[in-house]
Amino acid sequence: MSSSASPSSSPAEGSTAHGAHEPAHGPQKLLGAALGSIGVVYGDIGTSPLYAFREALRPVAGDGLSRLEIIGLVSLVLWTLTIIVTLKYVLFLLRADNHGEGGTLSLLALLMKSRGRAVSFLFFTGVAGAALFIGDAMITPALSVLSAVEGLKLVAPHFEHYVVPISVIILVMIFAVQSQGTDRVSKFFGPITLVWFIAIALAGLSHIRDDIGILAAFNPAYAITFLLQSGPAGFVVLGAVFLTVTGAEALYADLGHFGRRPIQLAWIAVVFPSLALNYLGQGALVLKDPAAMDNPFFLLFPDWALLPAVLLATAATIIASQAVITGAFSLARQAINLGFLPRMAILHTSRVSTGQIYVPNVNSVLLFGVMLLVLMFGSSESLATAYGISVTGAMVVTTLLAFEFVRLRWHWPVWAAASLLVPLLLLELVFLGANLLKIHDGGYIPVMIAAGCVVLMWTWVRGTQLLRDKTRHTDIPLASFIKSIERESAHAPVAVPGTAIFLTSEPDSTPAALLHNIKHNHVLHAQNYILTIRTTNTPMVPIEHRVSASRLSDRFGLLEMRFGYMETPNVSQALGVFRKSGLKFDIMSTSFYLGRRKLVPDAKSGMPHWQDRLFIAMANAAIDPSDYFRLPTNRVVELGSHVII
Repeated sequence: MSSSASPSSSPAEGSTAHGAHEPAHGPQKLLGAALGSIGVVYGDIGTSPLYAFREALRPVAGDGLSRLEIIGLVSLVLWTLTIIVTLKYVLFLLRADNHGEGGTLSLLALLMKSRGRAVSFLFFTGVAGAALFIGDAMITPALSVLSAVEGLKLVAPHFEHYVVPISVIILVMIFAVQSQGTDRVSKFFGPITLVWFIAIALAGLSHIRDDIGILAAFNPAYAITFLLQSGPAGFVVLGAVFLTVTGAEALYADLGHFGRRPIQLAWIAVVFPSLALNYLGQGALVLKDPAAMDNPFFLLFPDWALLPAVLLATAATIIASQAVITGAFSLARQAINLGFLPRMAILHTSRVSTGQIYVPNVNSVLLFGVMLLVLMFGSSESLATAYGISVTGAMVVTTLLAFEFVRLRWHWPVWAAASLLVPLLLLELVFLGANLLKIHDGGYIPVMIAAGCVVLMWTWVRGTQLLRDKTRHTDIPLASFIKSIERESAHAPVAVPGTAIFLTSEPDSTPAALLHNIKHNHVLHAQNYILTIRTTNTPMVPIEHRVSASRLSDRFGLLEMRFGYMETPNVSQALGVFRKSGLKFDIMSTSFYLGRRKLVPDAKSGMPHWQDRLFIAMANAAIDPSDYFRLPTNRVVELGSHVII
């Protein structure tokens, strides 16, 4: 391996304490950031009214719904939004960050510093949460776009047979433009989504007067009564109700992009009131006209506004899809830098924002998965059954990691952490159990996706560790090698001018490329540096902490570069930082040496044969290190060897 990507290699410890790294926002910047968060953070949860209430009605609509059942169902929706989103995410989790960054892998990277007995549990828990998010990233675009396009059936019923083809075209276009980046269009996301929230709020508000009694839904007693009286069907309803909080994880994952205060302001001032008014309006409409439960969202709009509503909904779902796809790119970069996945090509699509990236391999996998889901299920009603498991599973994982966070980082006693998070965990486990009932109806899809992702990451982590352990037995200590080279003047390799940099993940051992260079070419450069690239547990590494150097002898030295898990390593650029310490590298006289290993499976390697094969396939599919680390292409020398694993 030519770099180290260990979660324990951070030079900086700790996280922000209750938002200590929260960026300062003036009133104008605060409003601008809040508007941006409306477009990026809340696109997914903002489109949930398209299908969530409709799907929650279906399990109990067979024999007709009573007035109290409809009010109870709306109450259940409102209090789910209040407890899960407002209390857990907006008011609590946004304060639990890793140097300003949120999300499952950010928490995992921070917690794995403890290296306690629970490190395996933390790893598998965090990886499971990340894998469930990938499933969410596949299902969200398919479900959201299908729901929006299905509104065409109300405008023109003969369009029913064109819903799937139109959805496929829209989704292909969404994924096709990913390589162009979101820099140009992202500035429009906030205003369009703001118009969307205003439209759904007004649509709901206009129908509350259909039955003013729907306002009783603010009383949580109606939600509790509904669950107690509806029996087993109420448990099924819980699975559908959880669709109302899809996208809540984006609140946390996008913390570093906007900061805590703008995200909180957007939720409290715009998003939550708009969602509440819309769900109240849908409930009042169904109270007045039970037949409206077939599509209560679009029936909120008058006939003249139906087509504009469909077009606006389509635009909103595209934005929601864009947000979750971009989130998958960011998660993949974090996983690569933390050593959970092999290196992949990562392209920056903005000169200003380092967060705007494009990962071709991930884009292709998501496109394939989304197309498969649309063609398999064919409608939002069918696909909705597959949705809840990934969302609830990811939330359970976040709560478990948050429990460890408040104990280890905020130093809360166990009883205090348990009193806050155990009730939330139990509630989410109930929701997860309700969604698990839909396994046979399509719920197996996100489970299979998540399981596949976990196996891939587990295989890569386990394989790289076995490979590191196996090669360590044959390694020659670097200090011993340097002494032997300087001692054997008679058989010393020929000295050639210039500088050689050897990349390695083990700075204490002699790089294989250095040994092969002497063995086969019989030369040694005037200056030789052993370079180790480390990924820290912090999102970004300040320039002043980027590099360090030490001299081992007149001809040998050690270099170390550190990058955050949210950064893309760029060796050529980082070499310039050494100038401040007196080291200058002339690229035209510097050669970079990489060791390339051909892996051969071994039945006694410690992994099953199928896992050996999978690891080798992943290693072969990884991007060339010279491309990943941004090395000058005409200055790279690769020397190969065989390794049995």
